[in-house]
Amino acid sequence: MLLLSLLWLAGAHPSERFLARLTKSVYAVLVLAVLTLVVQLRQSGAGSVAVAAGTWFSVGHYGFELMLKADALSLPFAGLTVVLAGIVAAFSVRYLHRDPGYFRFFLLMHLFTLGALLVFLAGSLDLLMAGWELVGITSVLLVGFFQYRRDPVRNALRVFATYRVADLHMLLAIFLAHHWLGSANWDAVLVGAAGLSGGQAAVLAGLLVLAAAGKSSQGPFFGWLPRAMEGPTPSSAIFYGAISVHAGAYLLLRAEPLLRASFPAAALVIAIGLGTAFLGTLVHRTCADAKTSLAYASQTQLGLIFAEIGIGWTTLATVHIMGHAMVRTLQFLRAPSMLHDYHRVHAAAGGHLAPTGGLYESLVPAGLQRWLYRFAMGRGFYDAVIDRFLVAPVQWLGRLLGRCEAGGADSFGPAGPLPVKPD
Repeated sequence: MLLLSLLWLAGAHPSERFLARLTKSVYAVLVLAVLTLVVQLRQSGAGSVAVAAGTWFSVGHYGFELMLKADALSLPFAGLTVVLAGIVAAFSVRYLHRDPGYFRFFLLMHLFTLGALLVFLAGSLDLLMAGWELVGITSVLLVGFFQYRRDPVRNALRVFATYRVADLHMLLAIFLAHHWLGSANWDAVLVGAAGLSGGQAAVLAGLLVLAAAGKSSQGPFFGWLPRAMEGPTPSSAIFYGAISVHAGAYLLLRAEPLLRASFPAAALVIAIGLGTAFLGTLVHRTCADAKTSLAYASQTQLGLIFAEIGIGWTTLATVHIMGHAMVRTLQFLRAPSMLHDYHRVHAAAGGHLAPTGGLYESLVPAGLQRWLYRFAMGRGFYDAVIDRFLVAPVQWLGRLLGRCEAGGADSFGPAGPLPVKPD
């Protein structure tokens, strides 16, 4: 990744063959490294291994420690990341052949892999936040990958704004962890959770829940994932089918003792998950294009995963994440050929394919079916509500502040107030 970054800054244009060979070699080495770590951890019999690389910087009593932690939770996610990212990278070699942004895409893919591995192997919330931001910015840049078109750029900005709001909760959680517990290391946070008061545990866990919901497009952050489908299909597969959207679920799994210490936070996770799963199921059944349909299907499964974590079924949630990531990656990569496959099956069946569903619809009154259908066609009217009650007031406030600033400049002149001459 460092080599590609230096080439990019130098204005170089490496060949597609060089990028393809380098990418395949990097992911092969990463897979071998993770497998070696798994074998060594199993042979040693240790529950976890922590590697401290010193302190990046310190201010007063605060120090940003660089510490990686490998255990039974982080290693499966790290292994899933390098395997699926390698598969998607190999697919992208041909998929993006002769695309003007070929080099840019692979640079962002490597940067994303670094960020994802930091998220899953971080030994503290501080370092996790660094990986969290790398995953977020690469996600936004790949949503706007086709920058010569207006819609991808507009949707990338919308995704970026949503990430900023969600990440604010993570920053507040890190600040409170340092303030209340004296450290943001995972060991200190999870052990110290038992010593927090009920209100403190609820606030800290609630902030992490909202940060996770933002990364996984759940609950109040429901609307950004379909907008992210503007990016290339390979990035949609690795970000929104496999790794990025599951980072929020990983955060909840890692912070599970905090959820157990606060019933309101656990109830919030369950409510967000089940509500998103219900809405995602409705909208998914009315989508006309494959990638948007897969996006809402992913939100549905993530909602169920959130509910499983809130209930306390962490092993089931982990297995669910692994299976969902692999299946959804395959579905996203096959999305361009899905319609062709459907027409072939349709022709083989003589033009008569039985409609799917129908069992649950028969239990719902016809009037309610029509209302739910209109509700789903409007995608829950989520964008309309956000635009009216959040975006419009912020834009109005921005215009008001702009007028005030312009009025102040006019009253003082272009260079500000005139200096006062001394007596």
